[in-house]
Amino acid sequence: MKVIIKFFTSLREITGKREEPLEFLGNEKATVETALSALSKEHGKPFDDYVYSAKTHEAKGFLQFLINGKSASTLNGLQTELKDGDLLAILPPVGGG
Repeated sequence: MKVIIKFFTSLREITGKREEPLEFLGNEKATVETALSALSKEHGKPFDDYVYSAKTHEAKGFLQFLINGKSASTLNGLQTELKDGDLLAILPPVGGG
């Protein structure tokens, strides 16, 4: 199964990519959380520092995770299951004024 991860702003700089395919083995359950874990292993400490709280090692609350345009927070949060062909976008906080 393959999903596409889309990066913006700082994560685009950290990964050096706009998007990246991420493959999961047939029996492996793919969730937003397992995708973040795989990306952390691939991109190392800079990715880890941007996405995870140093104290709790949970995803930082200011990040938004969209699966095919729907917020993971309105689905099943980080436990939202991903399906083949899904697009997972990791969005930074939006500023304005």
